[in-house]
Amino acid sequence: MSIDMVFSLFGGLGLFIYGMKLMSDGLQKTAGKKLKDLLGMLTTNRFTGLLVGTLVTAVIQSSSATTVMVVGFVNAGLMTLRQSIGVIMGANIGTTVTAQLIAFNLSHYAIHAIAIGAALFLFGKKDRTQQIGQVVLGFGVLFLGMSVMKETMEPLKDSHVFLSMMKQFNTSPLLGLVAGAVITCIIQSSSASIGIVLSLLSVGAMDFAGAVPVLLGCNIGTTITAILSSIGANRTAKQAAAVHFIFNLLGSVIVLALIYIIPDFMDMIYNGIYRLTTGILRATPTNERLLANAHTMFNVINTIIWIPFVNFLVWLVGKIVPGKDIVIERGLKYLDERMLETPSFAINQLKAEVLRMYDIAVEMFEETVKAFRKYDLELVKYVENKEDIINELEEELVKFITKFPRHSMSKYDIRVINMYFAIIDDIESFADDSEEIAELLRFTNENAIEFSEEALETVEKCFQYISEMVEDTKSLIKHFDIKTAEKILASEISMDRYQIENRNGHIERLGKGICDPNAGIIYLEVLDALEHISDQMADITHSILEARGLK
Repeated sequence: MSIDMVFSLFGGLGLFIYGMKLMSDGLQKTAGKKLKDLLGMLTTNRFTGLLVGTLVTAVIQSSSATTVMVVGFVNAGLMTLRQSIGVIMGANIGTTVTAQLIAFNLSHYAIHAIAIGAALFLFGKKDRTQQIGQVVLGFGVLFLGMSVMKETMEPLKDSHVFLSMMKQFNTSPLLGLVAGAVITCIIQSSSASIGIVLSLLSVGAMDFAGAVPVLLGCNIGTTITAILSSIGANRTAKQAAAVHFIFNLLGSVIVLALIYIIPDFMDMIYNGIYRLTTGILRATPTNERLLANAHTMFNVINTIIWIPFVNFLVWLVGKIVPGKDIVIERGLKYLDERMLETPSFAINQLKAEVLRMYDIAVEMFEETVKAFRKYDLELVKYVENKEDIINELEEELVKFITKFPRHSMSKYDIRVINMYFAIIDDIESFADDSEEIAELLRFTNENAIEFSEEALETVEKCFQYISEMVEDTKSLIKHFDIKTAEKILASEISMDRYQIENRNGHIERLGKGICDPNAGIIYLEVLDALEHISDQMADITHSILEARGLK
């Protein structure tokens, strides 16, 4: 293989991966929020999780994106380990849509798709139009990459050395499995690996028997993305990533063992897929179509075999990665509309629900602080996931509060309800501020912005100061104590002064050219967000004092 062929091959692969990323990103922008909500809300059992995982992955064209979201949900406690297993199995089925799409060999339309997609993306006035353009553009670039890889690999069918290497996958399927796993781990895309295999098949440089073991290896290698995303996450998230690896590994190893144990088992696979394909399509299929169908059938059968054994998989990863399964329940936990018949009891339960919401917001703040201290962008994802839960809780709590029968309630109870209404809004703002700081950290990391030691020291002092206020406010909501209320209000005033002092000092340093202007902007925005959190704690205190008739 010449240097020109190597560059052409990697250039084609680069186009393929870039096209797939463009298409996946465009699809996620178009439907990502709804699909993300679907992932979090419709995974009550393994079967709904399976369907949702299949649907989401088929739409966004990326099992890696789905499994990373799942690991994030599990780490944030928004999904149990058992729920995640169904979604992961579904993601394995959904990802086969990419191979099915590639097998249609639409390379002749690649330039047409690029032209149309680029026009929509570059000149579209609406976000929706640009997103659709990005999807179409990605589709075209993907197939252009496939076309380049096929043209590059065409001469390989006449290379005795290369064909001899490919034949080794027939005689040593284990070698093919390892090769597929290693290649997929390196490029972190099973679809790209399968795209290479389909290109080799299409030009006759590889046969079906040699391609199947590589395909099995691709299924194992694709789990590396979820494993990497679980680094630094909690044990339950690591268990979810481990399930993905074990599930794919067991399925692939079983098929590999059957290839070695049963004579002509590969021929049995080929004939079975061939009969199934011709029975559905009523036409002579290509080798690419047969392999794409084999990919789909493998993942479907593997799921059918293992889905009854979800509890076993949970037990197994519990032994491999010991840890407690955590979950944050979605929706209202302590409230039910039937409680409204006894408003005084409903108010007590409302307090428990508000405290639960506050605890989630506190966890967001603590994770934001930890992310800022360690420059950990993975924690930013978990903060964002919890922000979604906070928004859901706010919406449901506000709906519940509006249904209280105020005409039959005492003035004091009405004041208490109004107090909780205000507190809920303050908690949501508190969560927003935490997410804003997390997003500033992401911006800082992406743009390689570094803070001075003095700035970091100031931010750290503010973190500690706000953490104490947050704890005091929780105590105030739970037990009401006038001294705690006075302490919070005094702390808020002190925080205002501290922020102004550091803002003026920092502006002075900027004027002298001591500090990086970009770092200075982020620094001031972080201080503003922290000062705003102190305002929310003070607002909660004022609301409580008003309800108690002390203001």
